[in-house]
Amino acid sequence: MRNEIGRLCLFTVALVACSVPVSSTSSSFKVIQRFEAPEARQGVAVDAAHFYAVDNRRIGKYDKHTGRRAGSWDAGSDASIIHLNSGVVVDGTLYCAHSNYPSVPMVSTIETFDTVSLTRLGSRALPNGYGSATWVDRWNGAWWVVFANYDGRGGQPGKGAAATVLVRFDSAWTRTDQYSFPAEVVRRFGGYSNSGGAWGRNGLLYATGHDGAEVYVLRLPVQGSVLDLAGIISADIDGQGIAWDRSQPDTFYGIVKKRREVVVLRWSGDHTTIEATSGK
Repeated sequence: MRNEIGRLCLFTVALVACSVPVSSTSSSFKVIQRFEAPEARQGVAVDAAHFYAVDNRRIGKYDKHTGRRAGSWDAGSDASIIHLNSGVVVDGTLYCAHSNYPSVPMVSTIETFDTVSLTRLGSRALPNGYGSATWVDRWNGAWWVVFANYDGRGGQPGKGAAATVLVRFDSAWTRTDQYSFPAEVVRRFGGYSNSGGAWGRNGLLYATGHDGAEVYVLRLPVQGSVLDLAGIISADIDGQGIAWDRSQPDTFYGIVKKRREVVVLRWSGDHTTIEATSGK
């Protein structure tokens, strides 16, 4: 029994060591393609045939192999659309996080679009009081939305980046869980917040800040409500919204905002190593 306890302690120490935020030399994102997209200012979503570059009030649809423009949507005179953020494609529908940033008090919605025609389908109001919605994803039978808070412009008095939360909603959009970000990641936000996020096929969350050329690899905690930091991986993007291409394993999309560019990257990480320390 004593030996078993000893082995358990050693395993616990090793697990903690694996959680130290480091830039892994065995895991990396390699650029495989770049595409010009004038709408690439807030984020990008992707499906089997196209990617969708997202700006505050417009969306561009592009063939993901050639980069040829295949459609567009513009808010035009619709004053209800203020600040679209990162999106995700689920079953032929593009879901985009949206907020009234930089206005306060913060108000957020999920905006939906048909991926064939880019017709706007509807809007779902999100609960107030959490922050500004910056990304949405569907994973493990639930909806996941991050509500950002800021230290400066767009921030609410008494709150800052540390108040940013990841909220889990069930299929009926009822809140079921809430998680905050680890202190090291909040520090790297630099007064801004979490701009992009997407669940990987290994059950880990990949997240980005406002402008850093790095991706934070996170996992749900075994206990408590603070996400665990598994690693920090350099990537040739400028933060903002990101997406995994679920039709092509290990293919990752991001943007370089200053160049209005969508970047396609290939993940070459060791999933086995990371999965061994991931929470359930």
